[in-house]
Amino acid sequence: MTEILTSAEMAEADRLAIAGGVAGTELMENAGRAVADRVTALAGRRIMVVAGLGNNGGDGFVAARLLTERGYSVRVCLVGERSKLKGDAARAAGRFSGGIEIAAPAVLGNCDTIVDALFGTGLDREVTGLPRSMIEAMNAAKVPVVAVDLPSGINGTTGAVMGAAVAAAQTVTFFRCKTGHLLLPGRRYCGPVYVADIGIPASVIDRIKPQTFLNDPGLWGSMFPIPQLEGHKYSRGHAVIVSGGLVTSSAARLAARGALRAGAGLVTVASPREALIVNAAASLAIMVRPVDGAAELEEFLKDRRRNAVAIGPGGGFGKAMRELVETVLASETAAVLDADALTSFADDPETLFGRIGARAAKATVLTPHQGEFDRFFNKITENIHLKDKLEKSRMAARTSGAIVLLKGADTVVAAPDGRATIADNAPPYLATAGAGDVLGGMVAGLLAQGMPGFEAASAAAWLHGEAAKAFGPGLIAEDLSEMLPRVYARLFDRLPR
Repeated sequence: MTEILTSAEMAEADRLAIAGGVAGTELMENAGRAVADRVTALAGRRIMVVAGLGNNGGDGFVAARLLTERGYSVRVCLVGERSKLKGDAARAAGRFSGGIEIAAPAVLGNCDTIVDALFGTGLDREVTGLPRSMIEAMNAAKVPVVAVDLPSGINGTTGAVMGAAVAAAQTVTFFRCKTGHLLLPGRRYCGPVYVADIGIPASVIDRIKPQTFLNDPGLWGSMFPIPQLEGHKYSRGHAVIVSGGLVTSSAARLAARGALRAGAGLVTVASPREALIVNAAASLAIMVRPVDGAAELEEFLKDRRRNAVAIGPGGGFGKAMRELVETVLASETAAVLDADALTSFADDPETLFGRIGARAAKATVLTPHQGEFDRFFNKITENIHLKDKLEKSRMAARTSGAIVLLKGADTVVAAPDGRATIADNAPPYLATAGAGDVLGGMVAGLLAQGMPGFEAASAAAWLHGEAAKAFGPGLIAEDLSEMLPRVYARLFDRLPR
């Protein structure tokens, strides 16, 4: 698995490494060398290093010295008074034999590459004054910018733009990626991110115990349900998709196809009678059964083989949907609640939280997009102390007792125990009607096969992104499930059997 660190966790990693005997100067030297190596891979010999007064600036001074030794023409622009450099950063500046120029936007001319070593990951205040002017000048220079650790102006924990931010061509970071590299809008400013080993022992992770992870098979692959030779359709689970009425029933069919392609052995659409004919006519491998209202759904779910339910897409919101959701949560099935299933409880979320809490032994996954999240978790979204998507998702999971999958280009999956994943593989083509319905069905399909809730939601989000990438431009929701066999073929080659 790949851990992702907050700014505070990275600072603790540095502290633990130094306390364990790794010299701060060694860490800085290794960081500067990694930056110099990236610059060397670019065209152009004239380098401008924009350095700040902290350790990020020290990394820039090391890179400047090493690039000079490699024959590059290097200038350093220090944003601040040299007398204010301290510790390792001051020592790194002292070892640089070239000239240090007074910071001004105009000095950034006549260079082929800029090294942004102004701010590191610890920035948590609005950028103003000369630093902001220098950031704007770097963006206006029209040459590649290599960011040291994180583009200056990006909050390393939340990914927020703190007034202004460098748009880097690439970023060199150290030890582990930071949450600000993956969360939007920060990710848009980073370009490709290269993670360099600078000598921090991997063992510090055991001390820090980060709970944020990159969403990829390294995290959940060991729990992924790979079909076995002796398996059969009943051993692969039975997912139920609750359909809405006639005019909105297509959402259920999209979800059902997602569940089936995700590997569920059987999938049934529980359809109101008014939509029964269209649901049945549009389905071959997917079964369709007449189920009207909460009482019939309760009876239908008494069959324990039906072990996962997705409800909400195209279902309509109001009292009838609330009754259906409460019926699902009172059953023995794993549950995926999306769209109208959440909106129907927007004025009384505590009732839903209570129902979820009463079934803690069964997985419950909520899959809102941002608008649904804001409506349902409005007390969280209005909290001025929770600025970023990651912490809002965590708070929502703790509050609701459910796994929360907050959709987007930086989809976050959060568990009530604090674990979270951030996805980095969603292409822009996923912004199409019905894509979220397919995703909800995929989660249900993995739950039906016995995958735990957090891992099932994370895996489905990753598969969703990979399927979209496999199809490419022109994607519509129907294409996602049809790309899954191609994605699975590659995934199964990577997983132990």
